[in-house]
Amino acid sequence: MDLKEVINLDDFRQLAKRKLPRIAFDFIDGGSDDDLCLLRNRKAFQSYQLLPRYLLNVAQRSQSVDLFGSRYDSPIGISPTGMGGLFRLGADAMLASAAKALNVPYLLSSASNLALEDAVKIAPHNVWFQMYATSDQRINSDLVKRAIDSGVKALVLTVDVPVNANRERNRRNGFSRPFRLTRSVVLDAITHPAWLFRYLQVGGLPMLKNWQPYAPDGASADDVADLYGTLTPAPRTTWDLLARIRETWKKPLIVKGILHPDDATQAADHGIDGVIVSNHGGRQLDSAPSPVRMLPLIASAVGHRMTVMLDSGIRRGSDLVIGRCLGAQAGFFGRPTLYAVAAAGQAGAEHALGLIRREVDAVMAQIGVTAFEDLSHHYLLPEQGVIESKF
Repeated sequence: MDLKEVINLDDFRQLAKRKLPRIAFDFIDGGSDDDLCLLRNRKAFQSYQLLPRYLLNVAQRSQSVDLFGSRYDSPIGISPTGMGGLFRLGADAMLASAAKALNVPYLLSSASNLALEDAVKIAPHNVWFQMYATSDQRINSDLVKRAIDSGVKALVLTVDVPVNANRERNRRNGFSRPFRLTRSVVLDAITHPAWLFRYLQVGGLPMLKNWQPYAPDGASADDVADLYGTLTPAPRTTWDLLARIRETWKKPLIVKGILHPDDATQAADHGIDGVIVSNHGGRQLDSAPSPVRMLPLIASAVGHRMTVMLDSGIRRGSDLVIGRCLGAQAGFFGRPTLYAVAAAGQAGAEHALGLIRREVDAVMAQIGVTAFEDLSHHYLLPEQGVIESKF
């Protein structure tokens, strides 16, 4: 594959669609219910227009950002995506390596096929660890302890999965627990021999390495996946758990999945260092608002108290610029890098990050900005589309 022919992130989506069987592609691509939230996330960015200023010297530009005392080369990070090894063997390690190469944050999913300890060895300055609360407080405490012992840069608690969502594309494909290769899935997989070979190479589903320590000795990958399914989601999770984690975890603590300004305020009151405004990429509540719509309200409420970041629907460099103008200090995406690693391995993930980096740079130059951190609402066209004259 000649990556020079891949000129935008959607090209990687199309490549992944050709390379993966439907059951795997739909797991990445789908949302919940009618997938309306997926469309809403994109339309929300498209409702904004950037207002350029010209006759300015923009020969030298920087899009680097400071997040929790670390300097990253671009305002984009890789969102947590579980079961990456199902799409390409070693995908999580490839994503960690790509994040290191491009110097951006990588939010390793607790449902990854790479243990957090191994991820930190690959990219010690780039790995943040994302965890879900479980119904077992001892496991919650141990996950935090493992993050401390491994030297993870930041801990991210995802809070927007109180129950499993109605992901109809997965259900129609038979992607459920217990997972079995049905006749229709096998027939589809045969037409994707490279994927089928890798799947059979590891004996089926890849191991959820972060959960393996909590299963009995000798547990299979299916056994560990079943254990994970019994522990999460944990609908009884409340702010009390966050308070307990805050007492133990002394490095940056971030809450992912906040959409309401009052929740962001409560997180700040609990001493949380940052929030990621997100609707889980449209995978949980199909009628949820887009994060970019809620971003200005949340930034106004807590932007002076904590780091505000954005997730869900980012596909262009202009999306990151718009997000910064609305109050986000950085943004994250998951599907684009997962499509890329499925299609072309680590080189694909690096190319995807490079594409959006170049788009950010071009947009900044076009609107007359030399530093990403200098962006503000002044570069957005007012909502009514009219600028009042001073004369």
